[in-house]
Amino acid sequence: MKIGIPKEIKNNENRVGMTPAGVAELVKHGHTVYVQHTAGENSGFSDQHYIDAGAEILPAIEDVYSVADMIVKVKEPIEPEYPLVRPGQVVFTYFHFACDRELTEAMMKSRGICIAYETVQLADGSLPLLIPMSEVAGRMATINGAYYLQKTKGGKGKLICGVPGVRPAKVLVLGGGIVGQAAARVAAGMGADVVIADISLPLLRKLSIEMPANVNTIYSSRHNIERELRDVDIVVGSVLIPGDKAPHLITRDMLKLMEPGTVLVDVAIDQGGCFETSHPTTHSEPTYEVDGIVHYAVANIPGAVPNTSTMALTNATLKYAVALADKGWQKACDDDPALARGLNIVDGKIVFKAIADVFGL
Repeated sequence: MKIGIPKEIKNNENRVGMTPAGVAELVKHGHTVYVQHTAGENSGFSDQHYIDAGAEILPAIEDVYSVADMIVKVKEPIEPEYPLVRPGQVVFTYFHFACDRELTEAMMKSRGICIAYETVQLADGSLPLLIPMSEVAGRMATINGAYYLQKTKGGKGKLICGVPGVRPAKVLVLGGGIVGQAAARVAAGMGADVVIADISLPLLRKLSIEMPANVNTIYSSRHNIERELRDVDIVVGSVLIPGDKAPHLITRDMLKLMEPGTVLVDVAIDQGGCFETSHPTTHSEPTYEVDGIVHYAVANIPGAVPNTSTMALTNATLKYAVALADKGWQKACDDDPALARGLNIVDGKIVFKAIADVFGL
């Protein structure tokens, strides 16, 4: 199979779809890999690294799309890429269709085969291709929240860890999944007073045993969240419903419960966000204020640490990319129910129910 790795063109997206090590594995399986010129540069991988791994370098994004049977990316295609996707061409990437009707309709029109990292799901419910980026995003959520808590950045002017004689900041984490656990562990390690809210009692029991002593758990209800908001300093929104839009756990009217300078970090923004007042931001303009509350809603948080992120992502996606290349998408999905759940759009039709339901299609 001919596999294409284009350069990401979304705002400040510095990751690349595959490392040279991943390319070498595909070449070992007899496939031809085309990498766009400088595609890996911002992740620390030069064209020469890819050439040494057996790839061929092509000058432009159009060249990569035109020759490849399968495109391996990080982020969803954006408008300039829409016409480049061909009928029957496999696009293997993060799509997050449920919060982007324009993208959904464009990919339906392309009649491509859209396999979304975020909905590949194992029998136990885990999301193996979302986990590595969730681990990065969760850690970064706390780090960025602490940064924007500085007065010079619009925050309250609090040090997350406090100092002797001064209490640390309070961090509320909404959702106890991979992102939430990563955010809570970093916050706890930095010395914050941490609260995790979730609706799963078995998960809350597990977290209460496994988390550091400065992490407490509460059942996620509007009443309980409102009570915590009155003295919170950072809120990390990390709720995920696979393939569907995130619920709004903090509504506009709840902002008045928080002190000015409180920081909201919406890691769920790729799926529409779990704060009603969230809208996607970029690394170049990461924050904005609503009613005195700082909102950080960068849609590709791991893109700020692309070397780490690209290696972690390739570690997870490579076996699926190899299967798709070795067998073709139909046989690979027939053989692996987890990968089959990654199918979102096939030949112009939505084949993932949650996405169809969101748009009434």
